[in-house]
Amino acid sequence: MDIDARGPRFAAAVTTAVLAAALITRNPWILAWQTLAFALGTAGGVTKSPYGWAFRTLVRPRLGAPTEFEPPEPPRFAQAVGLVFAGLGLTGFALGPAWLGLAATGLALAAAFLNAAFGYCLGCEMFLLMRRLTARPE
Repeated sequence: MDIDARGPRFAAAVTTAVLAAALITRNPWILAWQTLAFALGTAGGVTKSPYGWAFRTLVRPRLGAPTEFEPPEPPRFAQAVGLVFAGLGLTGFALGPAWLGLAATGLALAAAFLNAAFGYCLGCEMFLLMRRLTARPE
C-alpha cells in the first residue's frame, strides 16, 4: 500500500534538525536517538518510525487529504542508508575517530536536508538505481 508522500518529507525535516543538533554538539546521545529512529524506520517501514507516528497522529489530521502517494520501499531503503551513516557517526563520536563522527553525520545531514528542503531523496534514488541495475531483462 502506498504512503502519503508528505510523511517522509516531514520525517526528513525532523531528521535534519536532530542531525544538525548532533553535529553541532557532537553529542552521541542525540545521534543515538536518530540512529534508533532510523532503525525503527528500517525495520517497520517509515510509518512505524517515531517521526512517521508524529506525522500520522499530529500533523496529517491538520492537513488536507493527500494528493500524492509513493511506494514505501524507497523511503524504507533510505532509512537503512541513514542507519548506516548514523551508526558510523555514532561510532566516531563515541569511540573515535572524531572525523568519522563528523563526516558520517554531516553526510546524513546533507541527505536529510535535500529531502526536507527540495523533496529529493538520495536513498530513494539509490534504491531505484539499484533496482534498475539488478532487473533481469525480459
